[in-house]
Amino acid sequence: MNELALFALNSFILPEGRMRLRVFERRYVRLISEASAGKRDFAVAQVNPYVSQHHPDRILPLATKVRIEDFEQLEDGLLGVTIAGIEKVKIISRWQEAATLNIAQVQTLDSWTGIEIENEYQPLSQQLEKLLQQYPTLKALYPQPRYTDAAWLASRYLELLPMQPALKQQLALETSPTPCLNSLQSWLAPQA
Repeated sequence: MNELALFALNSFILPEGRMRLRVFERRYVRLISEASAGKRDFAVAQVNPYVSQHHPDRILPLATKVRIEDFEQLEDGLLGVTIAGIEKVKIISRWQEAATLNIAQVQTLDSWTGIEIENEYQPLSQQLEKLLQQYPTLKALYPQPRYTDAAWLASRYLELLPMQPALKQQLALETSPTPCLNSLQSWLAPQA
């Protein structure tokens, strides 16, 4: 088991996903500083919005270990950080250090293997491609999209679509991307 700092967000990231963060809370400035100095890695963990901030289930059990890809100073003077998902991890135990920085013992989980999508999922691939074309900032995060890779496709949908956090977690914990793609196909069929 590994020890990781946790960057708790309403957002969701999976392996090979990319995300831009605006860092302003002191605890997260510390987290980024420690990670960039090689002192401690971190993971992005999803927040459960349906419980109070101090509830033991506030941070959901599936997180993703990430790496820092880039830094920038944003127009408002805040620190901007671009991160990339490396691997899924399960939070085994969690505690807080000074300044309420969450730390966790985690266990690495298997990531989905990249496989070619079945023809029946082509509409999902085309829809995601259209979506990224409409949002250049989002598209810039994925200069080499892999629309025909089932794991990549399902992961990006889970990151982008608004859905209950528990459902995202459940689908991301499946042993393959197929259940996720099947669910997406049925939900999005009228728009595909």
